Order: sequence, then structure tokens, then C-alpha cells
Amino acid sequence: MLQLRTLRCYVHLCETLHFARTSDAMHISAATLSRMIKKLEEESGCVLLERDNRSVKLTEAGSQFLNFARQTLDNWAQFQAATQQSGQQIKGQLKVFCSVTACYSHIPPILASLSQKYPQIEILLETGAASLAMQKIISGEVDIALSARPDNLPANVAFHAIDNVSMSLIAPVMACDVSRRLAEDQPDWQNIPFIIADSGLTRTRSDKWFRSHHLKPKIYARVAGHEAIVSMVALGCGIGMAPDIVIANSPVRERVKRIENNSDIEPFKLGVCCLHKHLVDPLVAAFWQQAVETSAL
Repeated sequence: MLQLRTLRCYVHLCETLHFARTSDAMHISAATLSRMIKKLEEESGCVLLERDNRSVKLTEAGSQFLNFARQTLDNWAQFQAATQQSGQQIKGQLKVFCSVTACYSHIPPILASLSQKYPQIEILLETGAASLAMQKIISGEVDIALSARPDNLPANVAFHAIDNVSMSLIAPVMACDVSRRLAEDQPDWQNIPFIIADSGLTRTRSDKWFRSHHLKPKIYARVAGHEAIVSMVALGCGIGMAPDIVIANSPVRERVKRIENNSDIEPFKLGVCCLHKHLVDPLVAAFWQQAVETSAL
């Protein structure tokens, strides 16, 4: 019978691909870890890891089992959070990161439900550019975050989507040079200034959109944070791409307009994320469970 401890060791080993590091981190001997993996392979009837004196490599079956192990640990964490005898039993500080917009759009129902069930959890909420979320999680600066799912999700990060977010290309409402250029019968897109994100998924989506339209954009500014893109567009500095939830929650939303025919911009998934190894933390599991329960999906 599979044990959760064995699954945790297996997941950690798949992330490090190093027996010594995993045995140190999980406080077991290398020999014990090796026996665990051998027993898993005997029970599953297949080779999960190819290993020699120099390297460890996941087999195809090993990758499939890794997905199973992560899902099992995820389900266990959610079960623990949902079946606590009393919210009073879970207490402590939880460091959470999200964008400024998410504070208005997605965090409130999660925190409302969390505080009702687990009143002794103290939330330390940090806000910043959405593109920083994954970095904050991987570095251990925060315990859990709301983030867009990157095209390449890090192997050691767990992610659960809670909403699908569309994106739009926006332009200023005010009369300005940008507006006049866009009003032409055949706008010269090469000479219309763009405000773009300096990094993150929005930057990736922008670059992809430029390539699909064979554009080498005229960049007016690179900024951190979707909110700054909307503000600079509203000031007439250029046009830009931003998530619709950011546009809808912006204090300058009446001063920007969506440019038609931008349905080819790929949406993204917004979700809750943390390191896989933190899913067993009762505080993280409690927040995760409330995020899933309040999901728009």
C-alpha cells in the first residue's frame, strides 16, 4: 500500500534528480530512499527512474507516476483542509502574493471564506506585478500566490486554475496623436507607439501577437504591472495589451477603449499556486481549498 511519505519523497526526488539532496531534505538515509524507490517500482511493475553513479533521469512511466503522486498529495491536502474538526485547530501566518487587481477581483471571496472557517489564520498579503508571482513562490518569499499559469510551469510548482482571463488591446479615448493614427483608414501599425510589459505572460502574449501580425513594434515604454499599462494608455502615450479584469478594475477604465478585432489574443488561466511540497502544510492547504471552492470555473 502506498504511503504519503513515500510519495512525498518520490516527488522531491523527481524535482532534484539527486538522491543525496532528497535524503537530506526528507531526513532519511540514501539507502532508505533507494529502497523506497525500488519498492515503488516493484509495486507499479515498471522502471520509474533510470539511475547510475552520475545521474538520475525520469522514464516515461516515471513522469506519469509523478503526475499521479502530485495529484494524490494535492487531493490529500484538500481533504485535510475540508475535514478539520474545528477551524480553531489551524492557526499561524500565511504569506500570500497577488497583483493589485487580484486584490479587488479574486482575493476577497477567498479571504472571506477562509476567515470564516479558520479565524486564527493570519494573512500577510503582499501585492506587486503579476509577473513576479512565480519568482516569489520558487524563492520561498511567499507561501502561496494567485498567478497566471505560465506556458512552462516549473516542475516543482503546483497550480490549480480558478478563472479564465481574456485580454484586450486598448487605446486612449482622449484626442491625441495615437488616436489620430488609429482613426486613419489604414493605420500604420509600425509607427503607433506601444506600451508593453517588461516580463511575464502579458509580454509573451504581446510578442506572440506582434509575430502573428508581422509587426516590429515601436516601443514607447516597458513597464512592470498591468495597471501601469492601462494608466499610460489612458494618458495617450500609446496602445497596449492588458487582461480584461485589470481594465475593468482600473480607476481610468473610462479613459481607454478596446480596439476591435483583437479576438486572436490568447487568454490565460488564473489560478492558485505554491510549491508541491507545501501542499501538505495545513495553512497552505486551507487557503488552497477555499480558492478551489470559490473558483469561477
